[in-house]
Amino acid sequence: QVQLVESGGGLVQAGGSLRLSCAASGRTISYHTMGWFRQAPGKEREFVEAIRWSPGSTYYADSVKGRFTISRDNAKNTVYLQMNSLKPQDTAVYYCAADFRLGYELDREVSYNSWGQGTQVTVSS
Repeated sequence: QVQLVESGGGLVQAGGSLRLSCAASGRTISYHTMGWFRQAPGKEREFVEAIRWSPGSTYYADSVKGRFTISRDNAKNTVYLQMNSLKPQDTAVYYCAADFRLGYELDREVSYNSWGQGTQVTVSS
């Protein structure tokens, strides 16, 4: 399995921006689908956005449409989540996911075999 380390979380006011990073090690992620999920206190982990390795198609949850953007830098073996126009309801621990299971749905937690430790994002009103 690939090892994933998220960073970039923090405290931000509503309307602000953050960029999360997910650095992978152990093997290249260039040819793999990658995803971001989040989990708010007392709630289940939910899908945020995913990116396929080719042709780089992205998929996102309706709740982040037009505000969040996933991207990847294969040379750095890193995936990013740019978050703009943040809202208090975006407060959660954000997790990076890899080792996508072919044939599974992109937006399901069970579809990924490798997870990072998470990074906390807190949006104040």
